[in-house]
Amino acid sequence: MTAPLIEVHAQLPPKAEFLFKPARFKVMWGGRSGVKSWSMAQAALIQGVQRPLRIPCARETMKSIEDSVHALLSDQVKRLRLEGHYKVRKTYIEGVNGTEFIFLGLRDLSIHNVKSLEGADILICEEAQNITKKSWNTVIPTLRKPGNEIWIAFNPRYANDDTYQRWVVHPDPRAVVVQTSWRDNPWFSEESRLDMEADKVRDYEDYLHIWEGQPQSTVVGAIYRAEIAAAEQGQRITRVQYDPFAPVDTFWDLGFGDMVSIWFAQVVAMQNRVIDYHQDSGKAIDHYLQILQSKGYTYGQAHLPWDGGSKQLGSGRSIEEIMRGKGFKARVLPRWLIADGINAVRTIFPTLWFDAGRCSVGLQGLREYQWGAASATGIEKREPLHNEASHPADALRALAVALKAPVQRKPPVRTGPRHPVGVWS
Repeated sequence: MTAPLIEVHAQLPPKAEFLFKPARFKVMWGGRSGVKSWSMAQAALIQGVQRPLRIPCARETMKSIEDSVHALLSDQVKRLRLEGHYKVRKTYIEGVNGTEFIFLGLRDLSIHNVKSLEGADILICEEAQNITKKSWNTVIPTLRKPGNEIWIAFNPRYANDDTYQRWVVHPDPRAVVVQTSWRDNPWFSEESRLDMEADKVRDYEDYLHIWEGQPQSTVVGAIYRAEIAAAEQGQRITRVQYDPFAPVDTFWDLGFGDMVSIWFAQVVAMQNRVIDYHQDSGKAIDHYLQILQSKGYTYGQAHLPWDGGSKQLGSGRSIEEIMRGKGFKARVLPRWLIADGINAVRTIFPTLWFDAGRCSVGLQGLREYQWGAASATGIEKREPLHNEASHPADALRALAVALKAPVQRKPPVRTGPRHPVGVWS
């Protein structure tokens, strides 16, 4: 029995026509109002009418269905007048021919979600600028069905992000990559045009990022904006090799009940080489010591913030004591004012070389570390925002303090009689 014909009222810009031609990877990237999500939603719905498809729609993280493109697809079902073909459920969308749209986050894939990806016909990756290298390396080989496709839509964030490097700078030869902007949007409104012109006058760098899709160095108001820009210009965010003949020092931010952040650095040829970064939350100190051991580095000193010397409830020992008991060298740094620590970071930043891959998560935090909102008097509040970005920034402050603060050496133990002049023998 032949399926009834369905009239589809599609509204797609010319640049989206490639979505209907076979390719393993289909990438749309650019600035705001570039009709990337709109085009992919319509193209997927239309193809789901033509034949039964399994279409997972993914983001890096999805805490609830509200974080997904469920609402966008629901709106497009109405716009395309496909209510007779698709039934919009609370957490998924199904077609009468067996087509199904499901929604998931890539960071915490469950066994069920992995099986869903294995049989996918089309995987749609939205807000793909947030997808990490780890997630890409997990999800791409997971799609095993013959003829499967991965559709990718994103507004670039930072030039060193894995998504931008993977799909724009060094694209897979099987990828069709299309850049879009507001110029490709036949429905670009006058209100949006006025917003764009206002951004161009207010901050041209922001305009280039928001509307033209150019990568940015940092967020607006970033504390280390100039330092990050100089590091990029000097090509000090690059690939940095581990030298097995030089010890690796670690620099910590201890978030008790919060995020723990650790930078790994070596001094090689008068350069401070930051070769690695790790962060996690809700774990005991033993977990982080196991992470250190798993990396296979030869360690020097672990530099802890001032609270690393405080006794912990339950164990009655400090983090410093626990680490030393496990065979690690540990040093508790003196307590500095936050403003002084930030200035110390700015002073040593020109000496830092970062491994772009292994330090990508920590670098993202440094790019997004920013001052709090201005006060009612218009004077900027000189306190950084406390959020996810503050943890890698605090750990880097430990690195700067360690370089700036001299090691407090204990006086030698006297074993003989004291000389009259008060000098140790």
